[in-house]
Amino acid sequence: MAYWNSRGLRGSTLEELINFTNEKYREKGLALIQKVPTPIKPIKIDQKSRHISLAYFEQKSTVDYIGVVQSYAVCFDAKETTKDILPLQNIHEHQVKFMADYEKQGGISFLIVYFSKYNEYFYLPYAHLRTYYDNAKQGGRKSIPYREMDRTYIISTKDGVYLHYLEQIKKYIS
Repeated sequence: MAYWNSRGLRGSTLEELINFTNEKYREKGLALIQKVPTPIKPIKIDQKSRHISLAYFEQKSTVDYIGVVQSYAVCFDAKETTKDILPLQNIHEHQVKFMADYEKQGGISFLIVYFSKYNEYFYLPYAHLRTYYDNAKQGGRKSIPYREMDRTYIISTKDGVYLHYLEQIKKYIS
C-alpha cells in the first residue's frame, strides 16, 4: 500500500505550467485537456481545517492529462528531471501500457519532459518512448539521455502560451 503525505505532493511547477497552458487552449477553443486526479483514500483529516494529512493511493493512476485537440484524442504524462537523463524508472509500466492501449484506439500518447538543468521542455512521442522502454526491458540503457532528445520537438513559448505543445502534436501528426 503506497502512502501519501500531503507535504510531499503540492504540485510541480511543470504541472502548473501545463495547467495554465491547458486553460489558455480552452479559452482559445484549441483544445480541452484535463488533469486526471490520482485517486486517494484519506487516513487522517484535520477536523478544524478539513485538510488531508495522511492518505494512501487507492489504485495506480494512468497518465496525468487526457483530452481532445481539434478532434484528436490525446493523453500524456508530465516528467521532470534535474539530471542529464530521464530515468525510465520514473515511467511506470501501467502508464506505458495505458498509452499503448490509447494509441491502439487511435489516440495520441506522449510525454512532456522537462530537463530543469537546461531549462528545456520536450514533446516525447509514445513511439519514441516505447523504443527506449523496450530496449531497457531487454537489458539496455535504463534512461533517456538529454543529448538524444529530438531537438525538433522542443516546446516553446508562443502566443501567450508558455508550453505551446500543440505545435509538437501537429508536427508529429504531419
